[in-house]
Amino acid sequence: MQFRFWLPLSALCVLGLFSGLIEFNVIPPGLELLERVKSSFDDYFYFLIAFIILLESIVYIGFYFPGQFFAVVLVVMAKPQWQDIVYLTIAMVLAATLGSAINYTMGRCFSEQPQQASKLRIKSLLLAMIHINSLAFFMFYQGANKQKARVVLLAAGLNLPYYLLLIFATSLLSEQVLMLAENTWLLAGFVAIWLAITVFMDISQYRKLKLKQN
Repeated sequence: MQFRFWLPLSALCVLGLFSGLIEFNVIPPGLELLERVKSSFDDYFYFLIAFIILLESIVYIGFYFPGQFFAVVLVVMAKPQWQDIVYLTIAMVLAATLGSAINYTMGRCFSEQPQQASKLRIKSLLLAMIHINSLAFFMFYQGANKQKARVVLLAAGLNLPYYLLLIFATSLLSEQVLMLAENTWLLAGFVAIWLAITVFMDISQYRKLKLKQN
């Protein structure tokens, strides 16, 4: 029997570890570090945006870097023209797709048991795309379950309108609204809910397995 709870549990542990290290000044906040990165890459704006999105799109690492928030704020502050928004969106999508491919590959590498690929549920993918961190773990899970690699390309196609909408919404709404999505407690709450759901599913699966054995 393969347990589902280990992935959200490890995510919660890593999130808590980052929060503790920041709280005790062992490492600087991710936003502060991104500010330093910005000063070094001011002349490479598109590369900077792609690099920031890539950092947050990688599983576990994304808990430290509020990249999506930072990248979109940079875009809005730059007051881009419509053609700039297109180029920036492409850079973001390419970075997020590369991150998805990395997560998917890691999932396949770390999966110990050969499994039959399950049918991809579009609803699950759309739900995962609510936040870049949830998409990262979704892709890792798809790789671990030997899902076909086309899921990465499907996510890339959905990311195109997603980032266009994200930039547009942020330009109309307050930056604080987007910053809320990067709040550590909010992320921890979502991961805790995910953990509770997987624990319930594992217990149900274990009971069914026991009934069959009896």
